[in-house]
Amino acid sequence: MSYLRTVLDSRELLMYLTLREVKGKYKRTLLGQLWSLANPLAMMVVYTFIFAFIFRVQPDPGDPSGLNVFALWLLCGLLPWLFFAKVVSGGVDSLVSNAGLIQKVYFPRVVLPLSLVTASGYNWLFEMAVLVIALMIVGAWVLPWLPLVLLMMLLLAVFAAGVSLLVAVANVYFRDTEHLLSIVLQLWMYLTPIIYPLSLVRNLSNDVGGLLGTPITLLDIFRLNPMERFVAVFRQLLYDNRWPDLGDLTFCIVSALLALALGFWVFARKEKGFAEAL
Repeated sequence: MSYLRTVLDSRELLMYLTLREVKGKYKRTLLGQLWSLANPLAMMVVYTFIFAFIFRVQPDPGDPSGLNVFALWLLCGLLPWLFFAKVVSGGVDSLVSNAGLIQKVYFPRVVLPLSLVTASGYNWLFEMAVLVIALMIVGAWVLPWLPLVLLMMLLLAVFAAGVSLLVAVANVYFRDTEHLLSIVLQLWMYLTPIIYPLSLVRNLSNDVGGLLGTPITLLDIFRLNPMERFVAVFRQLLYDNRWPDLGDLTFCIVSALLALALGFWVFARKEKGFAEAL
């Protein structure tokens, strides 16, 4: 609790670092904040062309919304993933890239990776607002679900923060972490049903049956992935326009709290040695 109190006492520094990150990101660019949409829109176009038109992947229509737009279905899972990946990939280098500052001045080092969470969250809010408008244009009844969408965004931010703290600490002592993480995130994305529906995994799991003579199926192992549950809940709210599955929601809450608790615990134990290790 004392460590959390220290973090709260540093909220002004956290705000300053967040504003520095937000303002510096698109400084002196013509389009400014609109550039945050460039990457997800480009990925949406490519994945829609490959999977919807070439491989003919057809996710189920939204239930009960009735939506059947692959590009919007894709964005409902892609935007949460891109936020998570951006926070984690940025957080891994947050301590190493500020080694000079850490070695000269004392301040709660945790604000460095956390500032990337808040700055990325600012851009994510803008992207999700554009997605909500697009969904409403095609007839989705999203407005009643916005409070739950915001809650899920907060939960995903908490989960991403916890993972970011862990990889930031790991990179201080093992510099290979930064390079390994890019491979892990790429594999993690394809193991999360973002560009393909979970029904494909379910069908394969039913064909294979229990693994090694046990009742455990491929789908059971696949759904241990926290990001799969987060993507599922976001699609249930935004694309299906319905209450999220209680099991998925509970899994997300537990994953977020465990990740943050573990991240803070490891960070607090190792923080005193950062200056020497860097």
